[in-house]
Amino acid sequence: MSNGSTSDTPSNDSTSRKGALAALKGLLPFLRPYRRQFLFAGIALLVAASATLAIPAAFKQMIDHGFGAKGGASNAASVNATFLALFGVAAVLAVATAARYYTVSWLGERVTADIRSAVYRHVVEQSPEFFETTRTGEVLSRLTTDTTLIQAVVGTSISLALRNTLLFVGGLAMLFVTSAKLTSIILGLLVLVVVPIVLFGRRVRKLSRDSQDRIADASAIAGEILNAMPTVQAFTHEKIEARRFGSSVEGAFATAMRRIRARAVLTMLAIALVFGAIVFVLWLGAHAVLEGAMTGGDLGQFILYASIVSGAIGALSEVMGEAQRAAGATERLLELLAVRSDIRNPAHPTPLPHRTAGGAALNLANVQFSYPSRPETAALDHVSLDVKPGETVAVVGPSGAGKTTLFQLLLRFYDPQAGSIRLDGVDIRDLDLHVLRGAIGIVPQDTVIFSANALENIRYGRADATDEEVIAAAKLAAAHEFIERLPQGYQSYLGERGVRLSGGQRQRVAIARALLKNPPLLLLDEATSALDAESERLVQRALEAAMVGRTTLIIAHRLATVQRADRIIVMEDGRIVETGTHASLVALGGIYANLAALQFHNVQVEH
Repeated sequence: MSNGSTSDTPSNDSTSRKGALAALKGLLPFLRPYRRQFLFAGIALLVAASATLAIPAAFKQMIDHGFGAKGGASNAASVNATFLALFGVAAVLAVATAARYYTVSWLGERVTADIRSAVYRHVVEQSPEFFETTRTGEVLSRLTTDTTLIQAVVGTSISLALRNTLLFVGGLAMLFVTSAKLTSIILGLLVLVVVPIVLFGRRVRKLSRDSQDRIADASAIAGEILNAMPTVQAFTHEKIEARRFGSSVEGAFATAMRRIRARAVLTMLAIALVFGAIVFVLWLGAHAVLEGAMTGGDLGQFILYASIVSGAIGALSEVMGEAQRAAGATERLLELLAVRSDIRNPAHPTPLPHRTAGGAALNLANVQFSYPSRPETAALDHVSLDVKPGETVAVVGPSGAGKTTLFQLLLRFYDPQAGSIRLDGVDIRDLDLHVLRGAIGIVPQDTVIFSANALENIRYGRADATDEEVIAAAKLAAAHEFIERLPQGYQSYLGERGVRLSGGQRQRVAIARALLKNPPLLLLDEATSALDAESERLVQRALEAAMVGRTTLIIAHRLATVQRADRIIVMEDGRIVETGTHASLVALGGIYANLAALQFHNVQVEH
């Protein structure tokens, strides 16, 4: 997969060239479904901005007419009317602002939830190749920290940006109406001060992206260590790992402080330069009033509109800072969404033939495969194998011979570089992935137990199974007895990754899962490796019953578990080097005979 790693991200230089707005355009597909809510928020925004812009005009009326030369009741009536109008404007402003706040906050939460769901849905559909090159902690950082930044932009910053843009444009127009000369001077000065602000903003954006990357690194380290705490503690690496995480956190802090310092300088520049320009122009206006070129009301109105415009510019600079951070977060999420797995459903899947009682037929023809991370090493080399429906085939050989790789290809976690794999005569690349994997049950060597009760952990094999079917599968897998002894029986919470169970108990839960699925093809990857002698005897009996009527492939290092297989294939260096029954392979005197001699001799010595 050419882009299988999210670490192959674009450089910060190319990122900065695209601009924050260009990056945020990637959010449009998530915003489009809520056009009606955006329209409502826009109307509320327009009303609130209009109400705000009406306030300085009311003050002009009050200054020029309420405090004019007439005096007496006329002036008092004018002041009363002005303040009554101001209260009406404030009421409209309050309602419109509340409506805008509620709508945009809803949009922020809704869009963020949609993005999180889309990213997670996309990630869980990736092939194992993706997870070879991407750390889980980094994905979690993107799902949490990055989406929170986007929530701030959609739920707050976009609204603030539009509001202050309206206030800026409206205030500027009213400044021209009030005094075109003073406004022209302000604009000339603003052009001079905006250029350094924009240039400095690019540096802020680059630092924002760096800051998010460092946070993701820290999350990745934390996730990796927390998932391996028994190993960390067994090797007394607690202090070492704490220092490593602390170093990563300090790196994230240092990067964040560079971003914060840059943001602080940017804010200081914006406020100092903009307000300096406005104060200078207002000084000119004060002299115009003294010379009789403007009324006091005009100057008061001009000051208020200038305050609105300068406040809008200051707020926009703050919003741009948030947009810089969100742009980096958006790019990271879009990079994740852009990753495409090579393992995809065919455009027109071929259905599997109707299932027969004898299990599935399996055919491997000249299969060659190398892992993407080790392309120069052949994990499987010209492997050909025919398995008849209902046949039990054991796969043995030294570690690294290609046994587990064979199972991964059967499940289509990877595709071979050459050759074909057929299930019931259909190339598995032509099958819908859910149909293919639905036809295969697997008991892995490393059993995964989820943070749920025993009932739901076994029901993972078939989501629509009844409680009675789950219990029946547990009984077949010799798991019923120990589950019943748990504090709440089948309702007992098994702990994260099954920490409340022994290795053998976890294995039996996995076997119950596979039996509940009732597939035509059963893959047993060291299914009894973690069991004691008594449990192994019980499970072996259950597995033998489960193998009836289905095709079974067994990986086992303990040869005692494969002696009754219909056929044994021996693998070495990715090739099938021997095939036969236990007796015929022992008589052959090859690799299997040596393995058997070593194991059975050791058993005799132990006894």
